[in-house]
Amino acid sequence: MKLKDFANLTGIFELKIIRNNKTVEIYKDENMIMNVAKDALAKLIGGDGSGKVITKIGFGTNGNGPTPDDIQLTNAYVKSLSGHTYPQTGHVRFTFNLATTEANGKQIREFGLICSDDTLFARKTRGVIEKSDDISLEGSWTIIF
Repeated sequence: MKLKDFANLTGIFELKIIRNNKTVEIYKDENMIMNVAKDALAKLIGGDGSGKVITKIGFGTNGNGPTPDDIQLTNAYVKSLSGHTYPQTGHVRFTFNLATTEANGKQIREFGLICSDDTLFARKTRGVIEKSDDISLEGSWTIIF
């Protein structure tokens, strides 16, 4: 077995769509880690990681599938993450929400984990969510080393 076999950075995106206080959809899928995330991690462990901490979640409008070279979301609504935990060895889980008062009128098709310096770390696309004031979102995003 080669060392490369152990260096598979992946992620799991989980989303709950709530309408009028009732869960209408639960969605779970793998996500893509961006190439710039590798640079962010290298700088972080090299001691030059200022701004490379994941602190934000973005909700964008571009439904085109992710590519490793993506660097931003389209027409993003960005906010701070709710928190993070370490559910098991080599895992960090970021939690987020989007309230009924946020991003109304946006056609959400993409999601992104964003570092404090605005580096896009991970990106996920899915079918459109027509965000309105009766819809809220809750979710988590687990990065697995």
